[in-house]
Amino acid sequence: MRNLVVGIVVGGVVGIVVGTTVVAPRLQLPVQTAAEIEAKPAVRPHLPEPAAQTALETMAAKSAEAPKRATGAPRPELLPEPGTAVRWRMASAYPSTMAELGGLGKRLEETTYKVSGGRLEISFFEPATLVATGAALEAVRSGAIEAVFASPGLWANENPVLHLFSGIPFGPPIQEYLAWLHASGRDIMAEGFAKLGVHALVCGLLAPEGSGWFRKPVQTLAQLKRLNIGMTGLGGRVLKRLGANVTPVAEGDVFVALERGMIDGAAAAQPSIDLELGLYRMARHYYFPGWHQPAGTLVLVINRESWEALDATRRAQVESVCGDNVKHGLGESEAAQFSALKALAAKNVKIENWPPEIVNALKAAWTAEVTDMVAKDRVFADAWRSLTQFREEYDIWREIGLPPKSR
Repeated sequence: MRNLVVGIVVGGVVGIVVGTTVVAPRLQLPVQTAAEIEAKPAVRPHLPEPAAQTALETMAAKSAEAPKRATGAPRPELLPEPGTAVRWRMASAYPSTMAELGGLGKRLEETTYKVSGGRLEISFFEPATLVATGAALEAVRSGAIEAVFASPGLWANENPVLHLFSGIPFGPPIQEYLAWLHASGRDIMAEGFAKLGVHALVCGLLAPEGSGWFRKPVQTLAQLKRLNIGMTGLGGRVLKRLGANVTPVAEGDVFVALERGMIDGAAAAQPSIDLELGLYRMARHYYFPGWHQPAGTLVLVINRESWEALDATRRAQVESVCGDNVKHGLGESEAAQFSALKALAAKNVKIENWPPEIVNALKAAWTAEVTDMVAKDRVFADAWRSLTQFREEYDIWREIGLPPKSR
């Protein structure tokens, strides 16, 4: 027992000597002297005063303070305070009751309000109630109103590149068209509108249109050339080059133009919309495919100053709602067409296919037309080159990536 006690004492002394003479210098720890230890005041536990904050109160007070930006990753922008709602007036080129076209405009109004928690209101106005559709772009540009919802082709006369976002004859089908928009098309469109002094977002995507309603069957190219046809955009230019008499008629005016005998036939929109317009009452022969518009976009055109005045959060909300509108429009538009065709067939509408002679003549006329447009307009030429190159590359991907039945 005695030896054990002696061993413990000696071991403790040796440990102290080694720690202070060998280990401490290597760790470079300061060794306090007895005088320094005596001079250091004793540490006493702090007892809070009765009026002092509790730990929970202190945490709550700190969390209520405005966050300070750290030097590391950037913090997201704070949401605007409630009660600071931004209100825009949006003219629509289509009535709210018109399936898909006006419906997507109303959906934009409703969804933006929900997504923003009421902090951004885009009020939908029926056609010509806020401003005449033909004057809408100037009204947006000048700031008289904040936005307009329409097809880009409405302003293609001011910038021909916008034709490519309204309807391209024999252009890409809707899946390929959406892919091009994602790759470079939407940037080309935005730049085209920027040259007109406004900001624009793709805000809807539509299924192929019907090729046209005619009172009598059109069986030969000679017959087609003798007709007076209502059509706008690049399709109208193709028919005019082919020799037909073309009258520009908006979708909503086709019924009246047919009723009054102003035209012999016309292209309007998708079967679901044509059914709603009641065009089967004026003509019975409905032609396909919609060679003049295999796909088309809708656009939200915004006053530049109004867009730039939005904080980053609300800009992202508008962009997100428009992106969702594209998805919704694609699904809704594609899903509705077969039911519409069945309903039209039940009303004794004859669903017709263009004879090969006419299709080939239309293709040749389009090739000549687009060649002239490329030669006359450098900006259009650049946009057309972008689309053409994308289609060539996409065709390779489609050939190796999709089963034969899907092509």
